[in-house]
Formats: sequence, structure tokens, C-alpha cells
Amino acid sequence: MVSDAAPAPAKTPVTLREVASAAGVSVATASKALNGQGRMTARTRERIRETAQRLGFRPNSLAQSLLRKRSFTVGLLTNDTYGRFSLPLMAGVSDALVDAGVSVFLCNVEDDQRLGQLHVEAMLDKRVDGIIATGKRIDRHLPVDLANLRIPVIYAFTQPDPDAIGFVSDDAGGARLAVEQFCVLGRRRIAHVSGPASFAVVHERARAYREVLTEHSLPVAEPLLGHWSEAWGHEAVARLFDGKAGRGEKPDAVFCGNDQIARGVIDALRERGIGVPGDVGVIGFDNWEIVAEATRPPLTSVDMNLSALGREAGLALLSLVGGQPAAPGIRKLPCRLVVRQSCGRPPGG
Repeated sequence: MVSDAAPAPAKTPVTLREVASAAGVSVATASKALNGQGRMTARTRERIRETAQRLGFRPNSLAQSLLRKRSFTVGLLTNDTYGRFSLPLMAGVSDALVDAGVSVFLCNVEDDQRLGQLHVEAMLDKRVDGIIATGKRIDRHLPVDLANLRIPVIYAFTQPDPDAIGFVSDDAGGARLAVEQFCVLGRRRIAHVSGPASFAVVHERARAYREVLTEHSLPVAEPLLGHWSEAWGHEAVARLFDGKAGRGEKPDAVFCGNDQIARGVIDALRERGIGVPGDVGVIGFDNWEIVAEATRPPLTSVDMNLSALGREAGLALLSLVGGQPAAPGIRKLPCRLVVRQSCGRPPGG
């Protein structure tokens, strides 16, 4: 007799984090107990092993090889003093490595080559399994030499060495999401206000802005480039509505290069009695939640998915440490659009 019952879905593998939680210990302690390492009582070690057996935990062979040979630590180097980009990225790295019992520690090299070299030497002395380098912009290299180290190095949100592996967000793709959203919403006079011309991402986003407008047969205005600040957002509105840039038809949407600029734009429009999003829609970039959610109205913004980017970087480093080769080059990860109230609703919506 043949049964018509659907096959039972495959069970999700039990993670080391779940074993540690059930046993009431840290992930690192659980990992050491299952690998016969670390200092702990025999009773604790046995309790952890019994918990793992009861839950059906099967250790990941790649993580096992990493843990047997290395120090359970990964270094994260950054010059992002405020942590705006490095902290969410570090959260993703930690999430990727926690089930392998690997800890991440952060070192801020600022823009000091000597300080950076001291941090690298300290990491090597501690026998870290590898290093992830990250920064505050993708077109600048950290002020430290990471070439020819005896451990793997992954670059994330910073310029990599030649023949290295780097992870960055797809800025052009993110800009396309923003401008296409305005097109869907029926906006037809879309301006672009961004940061300094010295940033590569400024030109990538501006190029995508022009491409999308051309594809939709909409007028393309020259982007206004300035600073990453609310003050520049105010100044840009004055140029768009009062100066030479504002002599033609006024924009009904503004795509901004970051959330601070967008907040300045919204404040300046409000001061002129121009409604957002009724008269002019506004979209930012970065999805800096402390800014985007406090803006009135709350700001629609492009999120660079830094946590996901960090997770991919962490997994890539884990593979390299485990002996799995990987092709060098830059991997671009997609952005996502977080829609709030500042961009408006579609016609008739």
C-alpha cells in the first residue's frame, strides 16, 4: 500500500548556541567541552556532552577543524571611530562565527599607521585565526599593511589589497531602488543631492540615478554634490527652489546621498511650507535608524545590509581558516529599501 502522506520536513540541525543555552553555559565553554579542551570540572564537561547528545547535536566539521588548531578569536580592524558602519558589520561577523565558538574583538586604528601596525602585531601575538578589515568608506584602504600575513584576511566595507577578498554593498543597486520607487509613486521631477565628489560611492549612485531616469524617459537634472550633513541638505533645498537650479520646474522628489542630508532637506522644505511627502517625496541612504525614525515624517531610506555583509565576511573567513580556497575579488551584496512615510504613496493609494 502506497501512502499519500507528504514526507516529513527535514529537521533543522541543532546549533552549538542551542546546546550552550540548554546547558546553561557560554558558547565558548560548550565548544571547549565538546572538543576536550579548556579548564572546567569533569561534571560540567559531562553535563554539556549529555545535553548535546540529548538534543542530537552534530558538530560542524569545518568549525571543528578551526577550533582544534586555533585560538577561538578573530580580529576586526576599523578606522570607523563612531562605529556607524563597523558595529552593525561586527554584529553580522559575530553571528556568523558564534556557532563555531569563535569570539570577535574590535580594534580602532583611527587613521594612524603606527597604531594600526601595533594592533596587527598584538593580534598576531594572540594567534588570532584571521583578521577582518573594515572602514568608514569603501574607496580607501586602512592605514595598515595586511599583505603577506600568515593568517587569512577578509576586507569588508573598505578597499581590499590586490588579490584579496572584499565584500561591499551594491551602492548603484541601492540607488536604483530609491529612484525606481519614486517612479512607481508617480514622481516625475526627481532631484539628487549627495555628498563630496571625492567619494566613489557618490559617483556610483549618481550614475544609477541618471540611468533610471533615462530608462523612464524622465528629465535628468545634474546632481548637487556637497557634504554629508544636514546643513548641506538645507543649502541644497535653497539651490533647488531659489537659485539657478530652481529656475525651472521645482522637483517633486529628492533622492539624498545619506540620511543626514535627507533630514536637512525635509526640515528645509517644512520651513518653506512645502509638504513632505504631499508636495515633495524624500528618500535617504544608509537607513541610520536613529536618524530615519526620528525624522518627521519618518524617512524612507536605502539599507546597505551591513549585518548581512558582516555575516558573509565572517563565513568567508571561517572557510579560509578551514583550508577551503576562495577566488579573490570584490563581492557586491544587494541593498534593500526600507519604506517609511517620507516618500509618499502611489497614485490612488
